[in-house]
Amino acid sequence: MTAGAAGLDTEVLVVGGGPVGLAAAIEARLAGLDVIVVEPRTGPIDKACGEGLMPGTLAALHRLGVDPDGHPLRGIDYRAPGRSVAHAFTAGPGRGVRRTTLHAALLERAAELGVVHLAARVEALEVRDASVRVTVRMPGGHAGASTDDVGPQTLSARWLLGCDGLHSTVRRLAGLERPGPVSTARRFGLRRHVVTAPWSDLVEVHWGRHAEAYVTPVEDALVGIALLGPPGAGFEQTLAGFPELLARIDGASLGEVRGAGPLRQRSTHRAAGPVRLVGDASGYVDALTGEGLRLGFAQARAAVATLDSPQDYERAWQAESRDYRLLTAGLVAWATSPLRRAVVPVASAAPAVFGAVVERLAR
Repeated sequence: MTAGAAGLDTEVLVVGGGPVGLAAAIEARLAGLDVIVVEPRTGPIDKACGEGLMPGTLAALHRLGVDPDGHPLRGIDYRAPGRSVAHAFTAGPGRGVRRTTLHAALLERAAELGVVHLAARVEALEVRDASVRVTVRMPGGHAGASTDDVGPQTLSARWLLGCDGLHSTVRRLAGLERPGPVSTARRFGLRRHVVTAPWSDLVEVHWGRHAEAYVTPVEDALVGIALLGPPGAGFEQTLAGFPELLARIDGASLGEVRGAGPLRQRSTHRAAGPVRLVGDASGYVDALTGEGLRLGFAQARAAVATLDSPQDYERAWQAESRDYRLLTAGLVAWATSPLRRAVVPVASAAPAVFGAVVERLAR
């Protein structure tokens, strides 16, 4: 069935043109479906993230026909003053990849497959029995204009995949957002690039008193530092709690700071009629384990494979995310408790257990 035969603008409408949205669009095109991606931003999009692709994430990209440039990652290294424990991936290396590099590679693959992009923002959503209709607003005027527009337009599709991130508009408009009190343990992320040669081919996770620093080599002369911790502290203030890391980058040129959060987001369900929530839009616990992209790509694949059954997608989502949710929730509870300082000592005292956790995350 073609979109035209059904009287629709497209078969699959993907809202959100980040890596997970583009992966979902590529999956749909590989399944022979017409696809429109709605995303207000154009070109490669940057984001505050750790930028480390685990071996399983890299394999998922290769399956989509995407192979972004980056720096090999051999494993994970947990570090605290006087203690460290490292584990090398047994299935081969991962890769540190700048988010803009990853996004550009996905954009190129999507264009190669005929994905249509619409620079617009979703403002309203109407779910029908066998289709969905959205109202979008498109920028007008010259390229890059942000204040003028050409007025609201409508699009209809057989299915809608909400891939629009932590603060998902689709999740809210579809009535799938789970209300609740603001957590006192909210955590935020900050990321900055450092112009320096990588000193390790491991992802270093430095554990400080109140925050973690993820250090990921992404190019031969560029290292990303992502800080995860409570709200309010700036990048320099938080980084001051990691003297070993500060000494490593002393005198190096620093890029701009990007932020994201709060990291914990929840949804009541992941499917409602023809609507599916995919990636961070479907719910997010924390970035501690670094599984966001791998999980998002797996959900994108499952969403396209189960378009005709919201129940099947809900079950697939639960199965794909179960271990991640349990592992991350447990680690976050530990990291935000008075026992936080024991994380690295316990891991270094039980390297086999630490290795098993790393292998689970790397798959």
